Amino acid sequence: MVRTYPFRRFPRCRPPAGSTAGGSARAVAKSAGVVLAGLGSYLAVGRLGFLPYPGLQLLALAVGAGLLPVRRRFPGTVLLALAALTGLSVGVGPITAAAAYTVARRAVRARRRARLLAAAGALVLVSAVAVAPWFGPEPVPYAVALGLVLASTAVVVPGLVGTAHGQQRRLLRALRERGDAAERARRLADSEARIHERSRIAAEMHDLVGHRLSLISLHAGGLELALDRAAPELREEAVLVRRTTRDALRELRQALGVLGPLGRDTGPDALTDATGTRADVEALVAGSRDGGIAVRLEWTGPDLDARPARVRRAVHRLVREALTNVHRYATAAHVTVAVVHDDAEVRVTVRNGAPPHPPAAGEAGTGRGLTGLRERVELLGGSFDAAALPSGGFRVAATVPTEPAEPTERDRPGAAGATEGLLGDDGAAPLGPAGVHGPPDTDEPSDKDVRPDVRERRTADALTLAFGLVGLCVLMVLGVAFVYAARPHQSGPPPLPRVGMTYEQVAGLGVLDNAAVRAAATGHEPPRPAGTAGCIYPFNGATESHPGGLTVARYCFDGAHRLISIDRFTVPSVRDATPWESP
Repeated sequence: MVRTYPFRRFPRCRPPAGSTAGGSARAVAKSAGVVLAGLGSYLAVGRLGFLPYPGLQLLALAVGAGLLPVRRRFPGTVLLALAALTGLSVGVGPITAAAAYTVARRAVRARRRARLLAAAGALVLVSAVAVAPWFGPEPVPYAVALGLVLASTAVVVPGLVGTAHGQQRRLLRALRERGDAAERARRLADSEARIHERSRIAAEMHDLVGHRLSLISLHAGGLELALDRAAPELREEAVLVRRTTRDALRELRQALGVLGPLGRDTGPDALTDATGTRADVEALVAGSRDGGIAVRLEWTGPDLDARPARVRRAVHRLVREALTNVHRYATAAHVTVAVVHDDAEVRVTVRNGAPPHPPAAGEAGTGRGLTGLRERVELLGGSFDAAALPSGGFRVAATVPTEPAEPTERDRPGAAGATEGLLGDDGAAPLGPAGVHGPPDTDEPSDKDVRPDVRERRTADALTLAFGLVGLCVLMVLGVAFVYAARPHQSGPPPLPRVGMTYEQVAGLGVLDNAAVRAAATGHEPPRPAGTAGCIYPFNGATESHPGGLTVARYCFDGAHRLISIDRFTVPSVRDATPWESP
């Protein structure tokens, strides 16, 4: 049987990849705010006069502030330690509240969260009762009341708020993941539909156009044989028709391979797992060399067999398209194919010299092949450049990252409203209406649009938590003040002056001289004791012992201000006669 320990340490969370020093600055600011809230509570309770041993309580506050920064790494241990310190010092209450909020927000298992919060609340109560004879109110019921106030404001309320906040974040994360899963399923269904449609179009084109071209090639071959004897001067025209038809049929098959399913090109140029490796590039170079082109390959770095298929296919397409352009427009030029592979990127450069005879104006290309290469490379997060050289040659250069990021929303099939893979195999960029890569049409905001929303949400959360912490501190201080104000301050009647006390001690008991009583006693008091240096006549609630007289107390002190005598005597009172009794 496996036993679960409710106070074990939470797993450490790695910071996100995009975290910067701003996260550390925010954490420091939050910790400083919580410590200032605790210091404010400490000063408020001290201002009210309910802070015995302020130095020791300030030390407890400093220890709590030192434990606060590690609350995320050891949340359970820090929470229990702060709960024990809260019963010793009220100023640790806001720090304990921050730790309880963190524990409740991060704890996923409800049972474990409840155990931690219950243990922390009980520890606050026990600590407050245990230190009550020195740091809290007496008797014990008032110490229990103080512990309940601190446990509620420092543990229970922050724990409930943290629980609600954590559940809200987990719910939003689950809803976001569910939405992403639904979006991926929708994109997969759209992709499958496009694949089937492309396959249907390819089949129809093959059946209709391919059959007609095959018949034309067949009849051209027969015409070539017939003209060989009948009209030899027209035989070259028949040969030209047959070769042109053969080239058209080969290009048609290549186009049908493009329209086929993604990752499964058809025809002689089908892509395999070896596509884009060094052997594959060497085969492309050897084929061009066999066709009469002087091609030289320069390979620097390891092979590309361990790189993703998208990277290898992009390299294959770059080299093949560049060599195809050389075959078309610069057959007699010297060509250099350079591939540089390191840990971060693959740099492909195809450079050819100036051809002896520049192509005619009507033989210039449309540039669509280079446009497709540019879109393919940019989708992988690389850069592409193709331009004529001052010497008359041409240069195609591309840089492809070895570990490209996953396609974002702007690269997804539904974002641009066109068929992905129009260039072949691995989700290359779709073409817009004008044949160029148009702006993405996506419902989700870009990164630049998201950042202000995230900043506003963080600001709103920080302000909400700050106001909540201030309100919690106010409730904590008021609760402590009510408990201290309601406790009995004295256990019996005030002590009475005794002979031998000093004048300061007698005055501290509220016995002070009264001029009216002194005037009433003048002429009616008994003789003063020997050694008397002075007497006081307080108004201490003299009672009328009999009609016409008042009892007066006299406190006599010697030269050392020591009480040597307490005398009580009666002085007559003046009583006016009623009008009808006047003579």
